Amino acid sequence: MLKDLFMGLSQNQFLNSAAKKYGLKMGAQSVVAGTNIPEVIKSIKELNAQGISCTVDNLGEFVFKEEEATTAKEQILQVIESIHENKVDAHISLKPTQVGLDIDYTFCLNNVREIVDKASQYDMFVNIDMEDFKHLELTFNLLDDLSFDYDNVGTVIQAYFHEALEYVEKYKNYRIRLVKGAYKESEKIAYQDKKDIDANFIKLIEWHLLNGKFTSIATHDHRIINHVKDFVKRNNISKDKYEFQMLYGFRKEMQLKLASEGYNFCTYVPFGNDWYGYFMRRLAERPQNLNLVAKQVFNKKTNTIIGVAAGAFLLGRMTTSKDKKKKRK
Repeated sequence: MLKDLFMGLSQNQFLNSAAKKYGLKMGAQSVVAGTNIPEVIKSIKELNAQGISCTVDNLGEFVFKEEEATTAKEQILQVIESIHENKVDAHISLKPTQVGLDIDYTFCLNNVREIVDKASQYDMFVNIDMEDFKHLELTFNLLDDLSFDYDNVGTVIQAYFHEALEYVEKYKNYRIRLVKGAYKESEKIAYQDKKDIDANFIKLIEWHLLNGKFTSIATHDHRIINHVKDFVKRNNISKDKYEFQMLYGFRKEMQLKLASEGYNFCTYVPFGNDWYGYFMRRLAERPQNLNLVAKQVFNKKTNTIIGVAAGAFLLGRMTTSKDKKKKRK
């Protein structure tokens, strides 16, 4: 029920637009590293100082106009330049729909190509984030097309898909981020039960660690992290073959602990005004995320559900109220 609620909120274009007007509200400031490039660079430097690398996501949703996609591309290019100029340990994560995938494939490919080309000049990796199922094949097509000219690009494979192992096997020679999956998908194509998703996630991790190029293991689940620790030790897998990843603002103590233990660790660092959809999906993703945010944002755990849902409602009310006032004027 809660997952459906937050996923619905994440896809609500009215609330996404309203959120841009009111800045980081409802606790999002604890999981979004600012709204501009100087703020995100500052956050990266702080993480780097603690032995943590970063992957930077310039947040963006619902892009259906070429000028908006071009603006997003230019912003990402500025992030790449800023990472290089500040000599911080970071690379890029981008969503294809932000740079035009819902507009035209060739237009999007050219935008992503420009980003990947700029990053390659600075020996910087670009991860193409995977979105929902309807964009899956097109996203893999982007990776295929770009791979003819560049080797600094990879993507994400989501464990909840029934065919996830086939994707992992096909793209074993790429740097791949493995995740459980954050979107609501049909039972025809994706596992629905947490136990099934976790079991498949572990299967993918083990296969790619043994056969793949480089594995980014993106999870906050300490049980899976401990399983991976035991697995790599038993199989003598070098630490330069994988990294753990977590989201900015989540399980900070565990992030620091893993880095201090000598594991490669990367924090997914989102920033920008278009934070609302991202924040709602993080709350929808797993019940544990509600608890994690609660510990950092709210005094009581139960306030998370009430606070975020009420905040979404109030955000809509605030916008409606302002619009009415403008009409009266």
